[in-house]
Formats: sequence, C-alpha cells, structure tokens
Amino acid sequence: MFYQRLKTEIQLSGKNFNQVERELGYPRNSLNNYKSNATEPSGIRLVELSDYFGVSSGYLIGKREKVESESLKVSFQSLDFEQKRELYEICQSWATTELSKRDRKQ
Repeated sequence: MFYQRLKTEIQLSGKNFNQVERELGYPRNSLNNYKSNATEPSGIRLVELSDYFGVSSGYLIGKREKVESESLKVSFQSLDFEQKRELYEICQSWATTELSKRDRKQ
C-alpha cells in the first residue's frame, strides 16, 4: 500500500523517483526499494515524505483512505491577514510561472 501511494504522489507531482530522492537528499533508488515490500519506511522518512507531498503519514501507509483537504482549510483559517496575503502572492507567482512554462511548450 505504501509504495503504491508513494508512486501516485510522485506521479501527481510531475516528478520521478530520482528527482524526489535528490530533493530530499536520499540515496539513489532508496524510494524504489519499497516496491518489493521487503522494507517499510522509518518514522522519520515517513514524516519527511508526508511533509514533502502535503499528505498525512496515515494516508501514505494506508490507514486513511483519502487525502484530507480539510486540514488545508483549517491551516489556512489559522493564518493572520498578512500570512494569507503572502500566501496569495506566492500562489500568484507560481501560477504565472506555470502558465509561462506551458505557453513556451506550446
């Protein structure tokens, strides 16, 4: 279950296993080694991966069926006005960059 959900999150991110390993500072093929189900991720690695993909560790290991988007709403609501404004600016910058990349590809 863990490997399948990890693979799905990697695909959704538009990256591959090696890219994620490099970004997290993991040895090459360390994430692919979970495919055989011979090993389970350590607690630290599970937390790192869940933080990286923005999902719960319970979701990654199969204890929860759905990614909990409610936690994003709760997190957003806990921000003060200035933090929300900063998040808006980050999102706006990201969207502009992504649209520009898409336009260059076409």
